[in-house]
Amino acid sequence: MFGLYIHWPYCLSKCPYCDFNSHVSNTISHENWRRAYAKEISHIAEFTPDHLVTSIYFGGGTPSLMEPKSIAFILDTIQSKWRMANDVEITLEANPTSIERQKFEDFKEAGINRVSVGVQALNDKDLKFLGRQHSAADAKAALEIAYNTFARVNFDLIYARPGQTETEWEFELKQALELAKAGHLSLYQLTIERGTAFETMYQRKEFTLPDEDLGGALYEMTGDIAASYDLHNYEISNYARLGEESQHNLTYWRYGDYAGIGPGAHGRLTINDQKFATRTHRAPQIWLDNVEKKGHGYHDFTKVSQNERLLECLLMGLRTAEGIKIEKLKQEGGADWMSILNKKKLEELQSSGYISLSTQHFRVSSAGRQRLNRILQDILD
Repeated sequence: MFGLYIHWPYCLSKCPYCDFNSHVSNTISHENWRRAYAKEISHIAEFTPDHLVTSIYFGGGTPSLMEPKSIAFILDTIQSKWRMANDVEITLEANPTSIERQKFEDFKEAGINRVSVGVQALNDKDLKFLGRQHSAADAKAALEIAYNTFARVNFDLIYARPGQTETEWEFELKQALELAKAGHLSLYQLTIERGTAFETMYQRKEFTLPDEDLGGALYEMTGDIAASYDLHNYEISNYARLGEESQHNLTYWRYGDYAGIGPGAHGRLTINDQKFATRTHRAPQIWLDNVEKKGHGYHDFTKVSQNERLLECLLMGLRTAEGIKIEKLKQEGGADWMSILNKKKLEELQSSGYISLSTQHFRVSSAGRQRLNRILQDILD
């Protein structure tokens, strides 16, 4: 699997919970951005000439603010540099405020075949708290356009919001599942990220979050209700009908290669059997200036050591229900990959039912995935 992540850094406004590399700007030269993306794509293609592209993801920011002809131009550039899988998945993130029927038809014509809509809540009170610019009615209207345009649609919701009860979340989740015609939902518990407006508000005690017990109960309930609609919890925060899983995100979780293109984008590339971490300049204007001068906005590539490869593989793969094949762990961490793990803790966790470790697979149970940070801390201690 080889994925391409294209980062569009602009939004209409900055949400208070968001720590992504997103900015607000009144003046954007779409022509300059098209040219810059093409240059950086050409640069990174030199290091990965034999890769087969299996997924492309336009993230942000709000990529649905891009012009459809920019999407088409970028996809044409990609196709000129790499071989493309016949069933390549091409996803565009969108916010309800930027979803228009004609524009979505134009995105489809440009090559997009999957969209991910940032709904986040289905009631106006919580949408206002989350700093969203749309209403619940706007979200439902946008989803109708999305489902009528694309065969594959995901939308996001944030739960475990301040004051939210199990009954309230159950009602909202069932509403969402009735809307999820294409069979994929991303359901995230609200977390406080460093450097966000919410961090300041939380430290000032302007709101509180559900305690650990309620958070756990909400997570378990989410999985049970989603399963009753035939959506399985294939990753900690992602639920899908069989065949509707996000192939791009699976590339990350299976620790495959992916190239990050655009300001602040990260990547992992295998070059001559050595894994490299890549990242670009974060500030949009600095990135643009560097691309203009050098043909790309990348910092120097960084070698990922074998122990780091193993750690990253564990961090990503144990998030999934399928877990990690032992052969993959040997590939990334070497034949003696288990030597850096705490064997006593592994045995304790296995006997408690939190992990399953065989000669073929390493998996974490559903109960274990709730405690994944602690499990990783224990086994790597």
